[in-house]
Formats: sequence, C-alpha cells, structure tokens
Amino acid sequence: MSGTAERVDGRRARGERRREEIIAATLRIVERDGVAGVTHRAVAREADVPASSAVYYFKTMDDLLVAALTAASDTYIGQLADLRSSQGEAVAGLARVIASAGGEGRARALAERELNLLAARRPALRPVARRWRDAVSEVARAQGADDLTVRQFAATADGLCARILLGDEDLTESRITETLQHALRGD
Repeated sequence: MSGTAERVDGRRARGERRREEIIAATLRIVERDGVAGVTHRAVAREADVPASSAVYYFKTMDDLLVAALTAASDTYIGQLADLRSSQGEAVAGLARVIASAGGEGRARALAERELNLLAARRPALRPVARRWRDAVSEVARAQGADDLTVRQFAATADGLCARILLGDEDLTESRITETLQHALRGD
C-alpha cells in the first residue's frame, strides 16, 4: 500500500470516529436534555470537537437527528434480529428488551422514544422511526401471526414501551411477556 493510500485510510478512519463521536454526543444530549437541547453547537461542545465539525458531518438538524435515531434503534433492532432466530424465545426476549427500558437502558430508550415521536413533525425521521415497529412485527410474523395480529402485537409492544418509560410499577418482565403472548394469540 502506498503512503498516500495509508494517509487517506487514516483520515477516513479518523473521520468516521469523529462522526460516531458526534452521534454519541447527540444521544447523550437527548438523554439528558431532550431533543430541545440539540443544536450543532451544543453537540460539538458535548463531543469536544470544533463547532464546525458537527455541521461538516451533518449539514442539517434532520441529518443529525436521523443519525442519532438510527444509532439508538440499531441496537434494539439487532437484539430483535437475534431473537427471531430463536423461535421459542422471541416473545420472552422482546419482553426483556422492553423491560430493560425501565432499568439500566432507560436513558437510551427515552432518547429513542423522544426521537421517534419527533418523527410525527419531522418527516425525515419517519423511515428510521418505523424500523423498530417493523422489527417487532417480524417477531410476530416469525410466530406465524396473521396481518391483523401482527399489527396488534406491534401496537401492544409500542404501548408497553411507553408505559414502562412512564414508570408503570406493575410492568415486570413476566407481565410484559404475558401481555405480548396474549396479543400474539389475537385474543
């Protein structure tokens, strides 16, 4: 490899790291202050990068928020993809993912929820916001559910996520599993 190619690859890797730092900083701000706290300047300060960097990597606020929502939801979507491969554990696994939003995963889940709700006002976020619901729907489809039951299951999971973020004390992992299984039966 020539010296020029190594320099280009090094710059590309540093650029990708900086981009990831900016996305992580955006999520920290949303977790701490909500979406209202996100500005290019605030994100640059949080990421400890020059103010121009946030604008360089994310030209618009929508670009920045889409990247943040994508990063937040990718983790959950990956977890759901793993669950679908283990047929018998998929619903219980989804319940674990939802229950974690009431514990150690609360800040990130709250940030993702706020970004998802922002999609109602910002169309650029909508395709990313739909990814979680699509992944949940696939859990139901993998269990052989019909279209109506799939929609019911996804709506139930979404509602459970909202309830746990609102602090419903009675939502244990086993109650979440029971509720999801009931929705899956189409009762």
